[in-house]
Amino acid sequence: MKLKKWIFIAIFLVIFYYSFIANFFITLCVITSFYVLFKIYKFYARRKLNKLSSSKELFRKSELGLFVALVAKVAKADGRVQELEAQLIKMMFDDISKIFDEKEKARAIMKEIFNEEKERNDDTKQIAQALNTLLGKSHLKRKQFLGFLIQLAFIDSGISTEEEIVLREIMQELNIPDSVYDEIVTKFENMMKNKQQTMSSKEAYEILGVKETDDMDTIKKAYRKLIHKYHPDIISSQNKDESYMEEATAKTQEINQAYQVIKDTKK
Repeated sequence: MKLKKWIFIAIFLVIFYYSFIANFFITLCVITSFYVLFKIYKFYARRKLNKLSSSKELFRKSELGLFVALVAKVAKADGRVQELEAQLIKMMFDDISKIFDEKEKARAIMKEIFNEEKERNDDTKQIAQALNTLLGKSHLKRKQFLGFLIQLAFIDSGISTEEEIVLREIMQELNIPDSVYDEIVTKFENMMKNKQQTMSSKEAYEILGVKETDDMDTIKKAYRKLIHKYHPDIISSQNKDESYMEEATAKTQEINQAYQVIKDTKK
């Protein structure tokens, strides 16, 4: 009887071990392995990324470099880079440079690429084609990049004829349907229209957190601080869904509209 009891206990312990303890350790080993592999991947991805800041030519051919070049095309499409466009581009450089170890070096390279590409209008198609190849099957990233470019065009006083020509050329080379482009533009137009119809000067001052007696330098500082806080971060948006970009864009447009209302009032 005792032998049967011990055999039963032994069988139970074996079943318990292989059902729970062994599986637990196997699961733990698998999780640890994936974590280590993820860390190794992040290390080499970071290392590969930082190589870009060692050479302007390497950076220019990268996804980020090609995007900066397209930003330059849109910004200069209507003849010159406007004040609000320059502000948004500066913040974009801030966002991108944060992911590099040599931040100032990366920023300097981006500015060089931007300044060189804004003086050319004969290579937009080739740049967009190269970016399309690097993006692979990422439809979300394509849409986010296009959304940022459309916002850039919208930020001063809406999309000009010249800007639309450039945007549609980029859209076609990124294999983005007309319907997606029209959907993004319509959202921007509706946001602008609603704010233009409803925003009073009193609301504008409240949005920027300034007083009517403040001078334009004080108002401009408040505007820049807010726009820097709420603008769509082109790097962060890659890890988030579409609602992030839409919410950040809506807030940015509200701040821009408030700034424009106050500027018009101060004239």
